[in-house]
Amino acid sequence: MTGKQKRYLRSLAATMPPVVQIGKNGLENSVIDSARAALMARELIKVKLLNNSPEDKTIFQKLADMLGAELVQVIGFNGVLYKAKKEPKIILPK
Repeated sequence: MTGKQKRYLRSLAATMPPVVQIGKNGLENSVIDSARAALMARELIKVKLLNNSPEDKTIFQKLADMLGAELVQVIGFNGVLYKAKKEPKIILPK
């Protein structure tokens, strides 16, 4: 993914609310399943790492690897993940 494409996805994600939250139980199956479902529906999601979570910010890359998604951005305790569909809704710039 090019820098221009990542910038475009970051701009789309700036106003999005987090749709998946990682809490005190860490990265459990229910979190992975909800992130997978959200990616299938939206292509671009924001994930929030709550303060009571035992995980650190590297969890976003682990989650992206598990889902086969691209980690677009980590800022603060929020991560942005992108996974294109076969017929993508989001058209990336070249």
